[in-house]
Amino acid sequence: MAALSRHGPRIAVTLLPLLLAVLHAVGVLPMGVLQRLDDIIYDARLRITMPATRDERVVIVDIDEKSLAEVGRWPWARHHMARLVDTLFEDQRIALLGFDTVFAEADNSSGLHQLQQLAGGALADQPGFAERVRQLEPELDRDALLARALKDRPVVLGYYFTSDRDGRTSGVLPAPVMQAEALGGRPILATRWDGYGANIPPLAEAAPRAGFFNAISSPDGVVRSLPLLAEHGGRYYESLSLAMFRMVLGSPGVEPGFPSERVVGRQYQALESVRLRQGASTLAIPVDDRVATLVPFRGPGGPQGGSFTYLSAADVLAGRVAPGLLANKIVLIGTTAPGLLDLRITPVGETYPGVETHASLIAGLLDGQLLVKPDYALGYELVMLVVAGLVLALVLPLLSAARAVVLSLGVVLAVLGLNTWLYLGHGLALPLASTLVMAGIAFALNMSYGYFVESRSKRELAQLFGTYVPPELVDEMVKDPDSYSMAATTRELTVMFCDMRGFTQIAETMAPTELQALLNTVFSRLTRLIRHHRGTIDKYMGDCVMAFWGAPVETPNHASLAVQTAIDMAQTIREINAERASRALPAIQLGIGLNTGDMCVGDMGSDVRRSYTVIGDAVNLGSRLEGLSRLYGVDIVASETTQAQAPGFAWQVLDRVRVKGKAQAVTIYTPLGRREQLTAEQTGELAQWKLAFKAWQAQDWDACDVHLLNLQRQNAKKVLYRLYAERVASMRRSPPDADWDGTTTFESK
Repeated sequence: MAALSRHGPRIAVTLLPLLLAVLHAVGVLPMGVLQRLDDIIYDARLRITMPATRDERVVIVDIDEKSLAEVGRWPWARHHMARLVDTLFEDQRIALLGFDTVFAEADNSSGLHQLQQLAGGALADQPGFAERVRQLEPELDRDALLARALKDRPVVLGYYFTSDRDGRTSGVLPAPVMQAEALGGRPILATRWDGYGANIPPLAEAAPRAGFFNAISSPDGVVRSLPLLAEHGGRYYESLSLAMFRMVLGSPGVEPGFPSERVVGRQYQALESVRLRQGASTLAIPVDDRVATLVPFRGPGGPQGGSFTYLSAADVLAGRVAPGLLANKIVLIGTTAPGLLDLRITPVGETYPGVETHASLIAGLLDGQLLVKPDYALGYELVMLVVAGLVLALVLPLLSAARAVVLSLGVVLAVLGLNTWLYLGHGLALPLASTLVMAGIAFALNMSYGYFVESRSKRELAQLFGTYVPPELVDEMVKDPDSYSMAATTRELTVMFCDMRGFTQIAETMAPTELQALLNTVFSRLTRLIRHHRGTIDKYMGDCVMAFWGAPVETPNHASLAVQTAIDMAQTIREINAERASRALPAIQLGIGLNTGDMCVGDMGSDVRRSYTVIGDAVNLGSRLEGLSRLYGVDIVASETTQAQAPGFAWQVLDRVRVKGKAQAVTIYTPLGRREQLTAEQTGELAQWKLAFKAWQAQDWDACDVHLLNLQRQNAKKVLYRLYAERVASMRRSPPDADWDGTTTFESK
């Protein structure tokens, strides 16, 4: 939670595209570009997954350019249509015929009409003329010829609805398949039209089954769906495709299929399906909230598309189609002639025959494989947006750029995978664009904010501390830059002063460039050790380097790290001296002082020059301890506070001292290395020294002499033992005061 709170502004920025996407989804702030992108995704996926195979069950008899050239311009005289119908049923023995056309007007070219006109003239007075007209009437009335061809045959006529404010109508509508009462008082969002153009009464009476052939165009003008039911005058009528499908099934009844639970507070209730009930069996056809279904296009469309067999109407009329070739087929009569304006823009082609949209839907109904955008699409979209948006907003700020890319790709792939699975496995066409765009923008905003806002503070932090702090610590600091600043604070730290003793004499024998090279070499190796152990370089002062541990990054084991660094530095100087000895160069001596305590750390200095440093009594003590290293003949002198906080090391007590400027005495130590690394000889020597030092503090000079004598036999080169032997001799000559507590006081630095 603390990490999230630090990234509050970044999270808010990342949530902005989520908010906009939600407003788009609920319709408060609709964005056409997202809807268009959803359409593009749907169209592309549809084209990729189309079966691209021929459906032999449905055949299209095409009133094509060839037919218009042979038979004449459209509309054809009804006797041609009657002969076409007879040929299809009698010679071809088809199972079902549907018309993607409408016979909205009587055939004024009929012979009966001409005879009736003559009957009103001079011929009417001829003997027997009226009787002859009555005898020829059935043969000469071409509308009657077509009606006779349609009667008692499995035929579905076509008609169309219109959105006419005046409600103009023509022809006769078929009987509705569902009354408003079937909805139980629940209004639905079915497509509603005011007018219609239907078939003339003689044909409507001969073939009472009819279906509308209207399509629904998306805002971009593309036909992607067909309504199954439409409302006119409070009644519900079926589409051409549904009417033909119902006839194949034996004309089951039509019922509304509502979801199991009604949504309280919704003005309109969306149908879940259109149910076809026949006896005890029910077939549910899924629909969207407009009682429409997406067209399951099979291929590019047209005679060359390969999805359905196209036969020219002229070939059927002329007997050029082998008898029985269409036996038991479902036949649709429509047109591909450009002049008859029944070519549609669809996802699979810009000149797609309208009749084939109905053929595709009939094939999909027969297969039971329909695509649909369900009424819960909005809920799905909101869930995807919220889940994906929150994951990105809450997790991205915590990740590196590379991991942020991986997470974002993972979220996008998960959303794509789920959406595709629902599409392929369950026929659900659900929104996708808003989630993808939201994820992309959220990632971009998050990364941009991180780079231009947070990274700026990180870069500033790196610039401030980069010259003092190891890169590893800077990397830790930039993860939470708000927690670090140059402001002065008081904290417990461990400070180190490291001085190269005898360097002045060495410098006198070297040229300036050689001296510079030597310093650079030594300081570079020592600095690497300090940084390796998470130390902060304070400053370089001639042949001295100052460093501290525990700031700016809090480090609980700062004392142990400083001690290990000092040991490694002493070892490095020995290695450097070995290299110098091979070249007959003088050795470099090292003196290190360590102290742990409360110090003031921060950005200090003047308006002209400032630096990140530490000050305080604890710092001064560290400097004084470094100066004592020469006296005691050791490389490292540490205070009792440092020794107490670095228990993993073996320590040799050196003395109890009171340095210049300090009233309080401190016990000082030198580290011999890790406890587990001490040899048996070193352990024995250390135990002997503890006895000697205890005797020294107790002013037992004889015992102290004995122990020191043994120690000098073991390690004759140890300066510390010679120092205390001399001190014992001095104490014998000049005994200390009665109140002497074993403390050595130094009056100089």
